[in-house]
Amino acid sequence: MAVTRSDIEAQLNKIELPDGGSLMSRDWVRALSVEGGEVRFVIEAPTPEIARQIEGVRAAAERAVAEMPGVTRVSAALTAHAPSAKAPPRPGGGQGQEPPSLKIGGHPKPQEGSMKPASVKSIVAVGSGKGGVGKSTVSSNLAVALARAGKKVGLLDADIYGPSQPRMMGVSKRPASPDGKTIEPLHAHGVTLMSIGLMLDPAKAVVWRGPMLMGALQQMISQVQWGELDVLIVDLPPGTGDVQLTLCQKAEPSGAIIVSTPQDVALLDARKAMDMFSTLKTPILGMIENMSTYVCPECGHEAQIFGHGGVKAEAEKMGLPFLGSLPIDLDTRMAGDSGTPIAAGDGPAAAAYAALAQRLIDGGIV
Repeated sequence: MAVTRSDIEAQLNKIELPDGGSLMSRDWVRALSVEGGEVRFVIEAPTPEIARQIEGVRAAAERAVAEMPGVTRVSAALTAHAPSAKAPPRPGGGQGQEPPSLKIGGHPKPQEGSMKPASVKSIVAVGSGKGGVGKSTVSSNLAVALARAGKKVGLLDADIYGPSQPRMMGVSKRPASPDGKTIEPLHAHGVTLMSIGLMLDPAKAVVWRGPMLMGALQQMISQVQWGELDVLIVDLPPGTGDVQLTLCQKAEPSGAIIVSTPQDVALLDARKAMDMFSTLKTPILGMIENMSTYVCPECGHEAQIFGHGGVKAEAEKMGLPFLGSLPIDLDTRMAGDSGTPIAAGDGPAAAAYAALAQRLIDGGIV
């Protein structure tokens, strides 16, 4: 008899927390998926301190689910919301001064060696050379899919002029900076997240020259408390400019994934991005064809709006791995707009991202 999502939720509702309530009644379970006999879920505690205290709860939940009939494999990850920045109380009551505010932007500070955090095993850039091909959608969903596969994942939104990851990942809180120097990132869907969009007024345009871009990127990589990560996914802006140059020269990325739609116009810019990475000696890990096909939800007719197979042919021509095709569909767009990436749920699109994540894991990239 196949295990169902309701069965898993009922079992997790039996797992009690030290200060009362259960995992389900306190709404601490995220990204629960049931695929055949494989079960994955994330336990999201209110603070990192509480998360450290309930590792036993995570293990108990994993054991309880593993013992259920029909379950063949369980993966339970533990994460936490970023702690809010609170001013220390004054003697005699009341609140003291606000913690120092971190200024984002400005010229980069002189720095010898790499700015890659020691706690991050690998950095993977997602780029294209062109805007509008779905880099941010691929980045967020790939990060979530890798987290669901049991990896410790970070996501850096490096598109300074047009940050979209806060909306796609469903976060809007300003990260805390307890000392005015370090940044405590946010957490969503099992992923550790940082974006310039969390630090600035979303209604204001970023009107910065190149040095300020590089300074902001340096801060978001080296001053963020990323913690232990298997991989940091970097969502690059369009083009081949200062952000790409700084990342490749200063952060030691393990490689780059190229995203493109199938048509020739998109591939023109993708080729330029690949040439840039080659010039900067950053390995290209493979290519993804996004918006590869569209299936009408009403009649089932399949239309190749942007053509089909162009990216695969280009990968073969360049001798690069072809990592897969991703469809264009309404659910993916709506999921991104709502702040819950499609990869966090179930269905064909989520399965496509899960397969992509598994291919990167099997290939030793992550």
